[in-house]
Amino acid sequence: MPPAQNGPPTTPPDHVDRTLLRLIGVVLLGGIMGILDSTMVAVAAETLSAEFNTSLTAISWASTAFLLTLTVTIPVTAWAIGRYGVRRLWLLGLVLFLAGSLASALAWNVESLIVFRVVQGLGSGVLDPLVLVILARAAGPSRAGRVMGMMGVVLSLGPVLGPVLGGVVLESLDWRWMFLINLPVGVVALYLANRVIPADPPPGARTDPALDLLGFALLAPGFAATVLGLTQAGEHATFAAPSVLVPLALGAALLLSYVLHALRTHRTPPLIDVRLFRSRSFAASVTVQGLVGLATYAGLFALPLYYQLLYGHGARSAGLLVAPLGLGSALAMPLAGRLSDRTGARSLAAGGAIVAGLGAFALTRMGTDAGELPSACAAFAIGLGLGAVGAPTMGALYRTLPPEKVPQGSSVLYNLNQLGGALGVAVVALVLGTAGASAEAGAPGDAVGGFHGVYWFVTGVSVVILLATPLLPGRPATPVTGSEQQEEEGQPAATASPAPASR
Repeated sequence: MPPAQNGPPTTPPDHVDRTLLRLIGVVLLGGIMGILDSTMVAVAAETLSAEFNTSLTAISWASTAFLLTLTVTIPVTAWAIGRYGVRRLWLLGLVLFLAGSLASALAWNVESLIVFRVVQGLGSGVLDPLVLVILARAAGPSRAGRVMGMMGVVLSLGPVLGPVLGGVVLESLDWRWMFLINLPVGVVALYLANRVIPADPPPGARTDPALDLLGFALLAPGFAATVLGLTQAGEHATFAAPSVLVPLALGAALLLSYVLHALRTHRTPPLIDVRLFRSRSFAASVTVQGLVGLATYAGLFALPLYYQLLYGHGARSAGLLVAPLGLGSALAMPLAGRLSDRTGARSLAAGGAIVAGLGAFALTRMGTDAGELPSACAAFAIGLGLGAVGAPTMGALYRTLPPEKVPQGSSVLYNLNQLGGALGVAVVALVLGTAGASAEAGAPGDAVGGFHGVYWFVTGVSVVILLATPLLPGRPATPVTGSEQQEEEGQPAATASPAPASR
């Protein structure tokens, strides 16, 4: 009797059926709310500071608290999937996010806003990794690339549309509508999820692992402290401040302690199996994806400042001029993801890295006399290239992971992407802050030089991605089984289950 396949067994590899399309739409509807909300709040700092009569530093904690709570929640979500099931967790995440949105809209001071943003962060920390898990399981290995490409459209446009939508809301409505706008969208997402997301297996058919409490106490605060340190580096434009060095050192110590803990043999399985990194395919995929996050957020953070400082545009105009970067990525991801199901990730990711690097290099040659059109074209090239890297890389990750490791792989992927994004923002702030200090001292042209430095950095990241692409999985010409993956990771093959790849 042939082994049971993972993913939809009767659907041809080159066809995405209506059921899967409905599932993709419903999942992305729920997942995009957190992306839009976090970026909308970032542009409302001055409005909220005036509303609550407090400092910008205090207001920044509304965003920082959301980010840290999300980071802490993601690792435990990977464990909870096996215990409680995907559908229950998805509905719980939506309810938490909606409750936090309503409460944030009713906040009466900055302290209450921070607390309610924590509730939102809990919901988003459940939803974000589940987006990847639900879509990867529904697509199966043979369609992982194209489904990740569809998801990438939302992930690419969300950070770009968020500031624009936030600017429109702040100019036309009360600030509370930044949160209230989530309610009708969330109610529809909740209703559709209840109808479309497959029911969880009965308790007897689900794995029921105990929670690795020590691992959670090391891993979650370790990620959170690292993200906090990078966030503080971005705010202060330096890595030398105690508020940066202390959390970075604490985060590194906690993460190293977790690795040592996870490598030991325990009765309770570790929260994240670090032995996954023995697989060259897994290690390369998550590392490249982290570099994509680094380059993407560096570009998204620097470009609005580029247009504001060098061309004198307002916040909304500068936000619109960033759109080519997101549009390029949104156009590339579905096509590259679809092609990767047949060709593998290496050649597509290499081509994307070259295009992104050329776009970033072009920005290093532009001065204030270049005009908006050439810089917008260069930004479009960066987005196009990074999109051509991102979707194939995510598809490759889910083609090579055994099904039971998908939740852990999603957790690692999302956390490294978060760390990459926070590091990208911190580096941009440091480069521009150094240039600003030189300009105050009377050095001419340092603002332009600062932006050139940022895009030399993005160019360098693109080169590193290019050098890493040979380590990515090649063409999926033969089925990749769970036993083959476990052998690559140094584990016994006898317990593996088959996981077909695309042909």
